[in-house]
Amino acid sequence: MKIVVLMGGTSAEREVSLTSGVSVVEALRKRGHEVIALDTAGEMRKLDIKDKKLLEIKETPPDTKKLAEIGESFSVQRFKAEDLAGTDVIFVALHGGKGEDGTIQALLELTGIPYCGSGVLGSALAMDKEMAKVIFKANDIPTPDWICLDCDKLPQESDLISDVEGRLGFPLVVKPNDQGSTVGLSFVEKKQELLPAVREAARFSNRILLEKYIAGRELTVGILREEALPVAEIIPEHAIYDYECKYTPGKSQYIIPAELPDTKAVELQCLGLRAFQVLRCSDFGRVDFRMDDGGNIFCLEVNTLPGMTPASLVPKAAKAIGIRFEELVEKVCLLAIERKKGDARKV
Repeated sequence: MKIVVLMGGTSAEREVSLTSGVSVVEALRKRGHEVIALDTAGEMRKLDIKDKKLLEIKETPPDTKKLAEIGESFSVQRFKAEDLAGTDVIFVALHGGKGEDGTIQALLELTGIPYCGSGVLGSALAMDKEMAKVIFKANDIPTPDWICLDCDKLPQESDLISDVEGRLGFPLVVKPNDQGSTVGLSFVEKKQELLPAVREAARFSNRILLEKYIAGRELTVGILREEALPVAEIIPEHAIYDYECKYTPGKSQYIIPAELPDTKAVELQCLGLRAFQVLRCSDFGRVDFRMDDGGNIFCLEVNTLPGMTPASLVPKAAKAIGIRFEELVEKVCLLAIERKKGDARKV
């Protein structure tokens, strides 16, 4: 197949996306496919994946000003006919921002070429954390209580603290409403830490999510089409699985499959698949959970374009059931083509 891999972009997860993209390109080439790597930032340009700078992920996300300098957001003109001519499928290895919120997916719909991952609606719903939580509650999928703030209408600090104490309590988690990879996220234990955390999250989004902290275990379920992969447990060095713990080697431990009673593992897998489906997601993804000491499960969010390196969680979970990384990446491409054919038959 001729496959175009979109990577990079201008979101705060740019460095993570480049690393995912390089891994995907290498894997697909090993399977014998013709692969073109494109950076969607600024003028879409082909990348030399042998450039080691593409694999650098620092302990903190790129500065927002630097991201703005990289280039403007997507435009139709940047999809050059010569880049997409004869393309069988487009692998979206973008993370966060306009690469994961439905924007690039809407553009790809216009090309008529199959693309991997969730469509416009699923991408948009999953990226909007508050909207996802509203849908979870409507479908009896437990999720931590929350408050969502509009950055243009922030209450006075004293009123905000009073509201949080009454509805959520401390500690809590503060994060941008539409970012991934825990970009802009803070773990808030004391009320004097609340406003600085809100300001930090506001650097990355116009809406801020304040979420009740669930003490307990960090668990995640990978999804491959209509199958839930083995449950993975994450044991981060910090109180929460933040950006540094995700991308700094040695900062987290991973146990796959997680050490759980069979009934609890099945419950997590069923909830993960339901969360994925009610948001209208497609092909592959990852659903994150917390489980408290009483065994109560809380769904945090759905990732429609999770990390795709051999060390990432979905590939690790797939490997646990015998699917090698190269096979997994190729399978995702084939799922996208199959889904596109199914959509055509419905017309």
